[in-house]
Amino acid sequence: VQRFINEDRLPHLLLYGPPGTGKTSTILACAKQLYREREFGSMVLEVRMGWRQPPLFFSLFKRKGFKLVILDEADAMTQDAQNALRRVIEKFTENTRFCLICNYLSKIIPALQSRCTRFRFGPLTPELMVPRLQHVIQEEGVDVTEDGMKALVTLSSGDMRRALNILQSTTMAFGKVTEESVYTCTGHPLKSDIANILDWMLNQDFSTAYRKIMELKTLKGLALQDILTEIHLFVHRVDFPPSVRIQLLIKMADIEYRLAAGTSEKIQLSSLIAAFQVTRDLIVAEA
Repeated sequence: VQRFINEDRLPHLLLYGPPGTGKTSTILACAKQLYREREFGSMVLEVRMGWRQPPLFFSLFKRKGFKLVILDEADAMTQDAQNALRRVIEKFTENTRFCLICNYLSKIIPALQSRCTRFRFGPLTPELMVPRLQHVIQEEGVDVTEDGMKALVTLSSGDMRRALNILQSTTMAFGKVTEESVYTCTGHPLKSDIANILDWMLNQDFSTAYRKIMELKTLKGLALQDILTEIHLFVHRVDFPPSVRIQLLIKMADIEYRLAAGTSEKIQLSSLIAAFQVTRDLIVAEA
């Protein structure tokens, strides 16, 4: 993108990728590089397609240089709207550049994709997120522990916006940002909770394990989907025989699918406990 700007031949752009990865920030930074502050308002139009807003009046007719139209959340547009936009892009190509921003490339019609230069924004790596978070923490004077920082990065899953939101929420709720406060603020199960759940499922009888897990879920307001996600990570760390691990992961995948379909959490929790107890019996049999 920088090379296009330097050579003064910026094409229509299509920026896509998961939220919080810098798509909108990138094009706004480019716009500020292209236009002086006093002409920014008349040369740049930013529209969020997913929001209801009053009609906007913005001239696309020719003047010196080209204008920039930023269409955020373009994947919220209907196919009819996208087809209409295609004609507008063709008509005003000489003096206007369009930048489409979306999360899902598959929701943009091929006719629009072919008229734009595509750039994919992947989830941010910890190496990119940590320095920026440290800058915000230093500027705001927030007390964050090392394990709290790791928890922020882990739970945000490469989404910088989510990381900052969690940081702000945790600071307002607890003052000091630690691993426990971050997990508690987001309603995510602590690692110690997951360790207890695994211990109950593998070492207790069905009724006792079910009762203890339900008590923990109720006490801390945990969602079974979050528990399942964390347990999946633990399963790969535990030294299960490969054949046993495969069977367990297949059963966990089925449970996750049924949860996504809206089935009862209580029934799926029973299925999860049963899957681990079958795994325990298989390990004992193989030994």
